[in-house]
Amino acid sequence: MRLIMKKIFVIFILIAILTATGLFAYEHFFVENKENLETSQQGELQEGKQEEQEIPVKEDTHIKMAVIGDIMCHNSQYKDAYNSSTGTYDFSYVFEDVKKYISSADIAIGNLETTFAGKERGYSNYPRFNTPEQLAQNLKDFGIDVLSTANNHSMDTNYNGLVSTINYLDKAGISHVGTNIAEEDQNKILVKDVNGIKIAFLSFTYGTNGIPLPKDKPYCVNLIDDDFILEQIELAKKEEPDLICASMHWGLEYQTKQNSEQERLANLLFTNGVDIIFGSHPHVLQPMEKKTVTLDDGTTKDCFVIYSLGNFMSGQVKENTRNSVILNIDITKDGENGKITLDDINYIPIYMYKSSSKKSQKYSVLDIEKAISEYEAGTDKSIGSSTYSTLKKELSKIQATMGM
Repeated sequence: MRLIMKKIFVIFILIAILTATGLFAYEHFFVENKENLETSQQGELQEGKQEEQEIPVKEDTHIKMAVIGDIMCHNSQYKDAYNSSTGTYDFSYVFEDVKKYISSADIAIGNLETTFAGKERGYSNYPRFNTPEQLAQNLKDFGIDVLSTANNHSMDTNYNGLVSTINYLDKAGISHVGTNIAEEDQNKILVKDVNGIKIAFLSFTYGTNGIPLPKDKPYCVNLIDDDFILEQIELAKKEEPDLICASMHWGLEYQTKQNSEQERLANLLFTNGVDIIFGSHPHVLQPMEKKTVTLDDGTTKDCFVIYSLGNFMSGQVKENTRNSVILNIDITKDGENGKITLDDINYIPIYMYKSSSKKSQKYSVLDIEKAISEYEAGTDKSIGSSTYSTLKKELSKIQATMGM
């Protein structure tokens, strides 16, 4: 019996020892793994924080756009730019007073209202313009990047002149939109990447002064037609631009107020995707307007229209045809969501001045406020008292028309 009791006692002792050992091992395993788990979790959390800290903040992108009105060239202008000793033309002096405003912009745009059909065709005045092609290079040197070529003078020298104009612009390195050599050109949207902001450009005109488009080349000039405009906007959207700009040759000549058709077309453009509209044709300034447009999906966007930029360069002398503006638009692309905003819209009042005392190089686009200020300060009296008074009046007209 004692022997049995001893065996039971030994077995009990062994069970106790094994149980204690197991509990110790389990506790040791649990504590060790808990520490490892906590260490691992802390490491992952730390790595997450590091990754979060390493994600760069996307900065906003800012660009400045400068826009000018009609670039025309009457015979008085190209005769003034002719150098008889070299047999060449040079229009660069016309832009000197305002060059800094164009050259400092990230992108500069204008409306070319003449053709470059070449010397052989013979340079000509209104009603069918053919301008010395040197003007193309002068405009490039001035700082112009994009020209709208769809207007009522696109066909002044017929289809051959239209092709020649495009070729001279290409040679000068100026992008263009609105006239086309081939059908595929009409369906290829001009897109410019300006410091990371993609801008698509469209251009349309109401007509070509009754000069018919070639029957086999109806694509050579972009004409205003609602369905065609919508097709072009859809093509532009496929390029996934940040911004769509449209040049519209519309309205009534010499009217300082837009008409209902201009307003209808502007609404059509805005509600279908266009962000900025540059108007031309009236040869005088018309109002500009910034508005917030609500789209079909409920989202909103900034939009801007200037119904007419008037003449930038011309030999016209009718009332209001010699004053204009250089339009400045500051554009921002949000670095986080890519949304475009039109932050600041302002203008430089300008005047197409013709000196009565010079024998050549008489024409100059004047910075009106600068000329007035310098005359009043006595630092520059070259414009004379009569022109000073004229500039004061023209400045008041500009400010009344712009409304901004």
